[in-house]
Order: sequence, then structure tokens, then C-alpha cells
Amino acid sequence: MKSFKLALIAAAATVATSGVAFAQDDTAPAFSFNVGAASDYVFRGVSQTSESLQVFGGADVSMGQFYGGVWASNVDFGDDTDAEVDLYAGFKPTVGPVSLDLGVIYYGYLNEPSNANWAYWEAKAAGSVAVGPGSLGAAVYYSPDFTGGGDDDDALYYEVNGSIPLAEKVTASAAIGHQDVDVPGDFSYNTWNVGVGFALNDHLGLDLRYHDTDEHSFGKGFDSRGVISLKATF
Repeated sequence: MKSFKLALIAAAATVATSGVAFAQDDTAPAFSFNVGAASDYVFRGVSQTSESLQVFGGADVSMGQFYGGVWASNVDFGDDTDAEVDLYAGFKPTVGPVSLDLGVIYYGYLNEPSNANWAYWEAKAAGSVAVGPGSLGAAVYYSPDFTGGGDDDDALYYEVNGSIPLAEKVTASAAIGHQDVDVPGDFSYNTWNVGVGFALNDHLGLDLRYHDTDEHSFGKGFDSRGVISLKATF
């Protein structure tokens, strides 16, 4: 199972980089920042805040096709863990009509118990194409040691997603994905979300979204929920 997943990631990366020329780009670094709040922090269909309020913020830097950043949010896992802090980096080449995003993400946690093993990292391969006024995309994430597990609990998440503008400042979007974790038993599930985003002005956005999974028996964190979020970028 692990060898298949590694092969899939390698194949995605090979397809993504074939035919791409990486010329030096002397563009000065560009910085951006974001801060926001949501009625719940939902990640791949699962509440990370025990169905409570989320406050988050981050900073990004980009230079040509390359980018990096940091993002943080409060979490509630029912233990002493206070916050999630993510570090990520990657590059976004274009191959014909396909916009690619290839990178790595590290998910860190503040004050996690020593035996929790929440922290982990993933490799990411994603792409999207324009379809009329909207877009259609797909993404694959692979982790060799997924959150909460022991050594070698590799995991694969993949999804398809799309968006379409409904009005000048209104966009509808949706995604459906599958999370698979290589642990004893069967810890895998499907998840989906659909929502509408509103650009209130050049810096402030509002999102109304419905999330669900097909495994409510895993706990209340996997139940269906509606989430409202407000995000400022500058």
C-alpha cells in the first residue's frame, strides 16, 4: 500500500514537471498577510475545534513561481494542545493550460502531549484548469507518518474541486475528497463541501459553507455542519 502511494506521488510530480522551464526570476519578494475567524475550524470534513469558534492568521511570501508561508489557528483536541502552526513552501509552474502547485506542508502543534503524535508533514501535488468562467482542479496529499498514529502510518488524501463565479463578487465552489490512513482497522472516509464566497471589498471576504463526511460513526467531529468565516487579507 505504501509503495503504491509513493509511486503515485512520484508520478504526479513527474507529470507536473515535464516540459517546464524554470528560468531565473529576479522579481523582488512579495509579502501578504491574512487574519480571520470562523464558526468552526473544519479540515477535510472534520472539526478541529470541537465545533467551537476558530481564530486564525498567517503570512506569505512569493517570488516568481516560488512561495512559502506560515499559518496558525487555535484547536481543541480534548487535551492540552492549544494551537496549530503550519509551515509550507512550494512552487507554481504552468504547463500549457494547467496551473500547478507542488509543495510540502508541516503541521505543528503547540503544547501537544508527548504521546499524542499530532505533528506531521505532507507532500502536495495539485493542478487546475480554466473551464469557461470557472475552474476545475484536483489535488493529492501524501504523508509518511500521519497525525495521531505511530511510525509508518502513511496516509493519502485526494480530491477534485471546482469553482464558478455567480456574480461580480460572488463565487460558488465545491470539493469532494477521500482520506485514507494505513493503520490497523479501517480509518478511511469520504468528505465533501459546497459553499459561496463573497468579496465584500478588496481586502475582506465572507464564506458560507456546508461540510460533511460519510463516517459520522467516527465521532461528532465527523458530523455535517455549516460554517461561516470572515477573512481579511492585506
